[in-house]
Amino acid sequence: MPSLLLTVFLLQLAIHLVNTFGASSINAVLWNLYNSLPSSKSESSAEQRELKSQYLKVRKELNATSSQDQFAKWAKLRRQHDRLLEQLDKNKASTDSTRTTFDSAVSTLRWIGTNGLRMFLQFWYSKQAMFWIPKGWVPYYAEWLLSFPRAPLGSISIQAWFLACTAVIILVSDALVAIVAMVAGLGSGTAQEARKEPVGVPSEKAASEEKKEL
Repeated sequence: MPSLLLTVFLLQLAIHLVNTFGASSINAVLWNLYNSLPSSKSESSAEQRELKSQYLKVRKELNATSSQDQFAKWAKLRRQHDRLLEQLDKNKASTDSTRTTFDSAVSTLRWIGTNGLRMFLQFWYSKQAMFWIPKGWVPYYAEWLLSFPRAPLGSISIQAWFLACTAVIILVSDALVAIVAMVAGLGSGTAQEARKEPVGVPSEKAASEEKKEL
């Protein structure tokens, strides 16, 4: 079983990743994974895609048919178009309702697994020392702050450890983003320089020869 120190760090890292990528993006990825599973919902999604393909085909054919010159064909296509559109609207309403329920459930589980778990750990281990500071390393008020709110004096509380993990994760994340941006900038600059063609400048000798010929 991982230690409490590692558990707190991994939990704070998960919270940072969720905040960085965004809850809506994570919900969209999970929704696509859910639809790819072999279930009734995936079959419904496949039927929805097939229905939409048929609708677009009929709509294209309808737009290419004249209502005056080919009225019988146009009327038949119009009925198919309206029927497919009605089915698409019904399926879309059902899908939107399922998606709303799915997003609500995922958001609840994600909050319980991240912020809810963090609040529980901070309450449950509030009196437990993460580790101890050598005596005399920091003044009394610093020991009191590091052990806040209820950890033994001279120790690091779980709240202080959460804050320390957050600071380290943010610093490393910002450093990685800066490195990636710098490398991307250098790569684009090199590519632009490579695409530039050198402009030839005629020499003085060649210019004088051209003048003599004239």
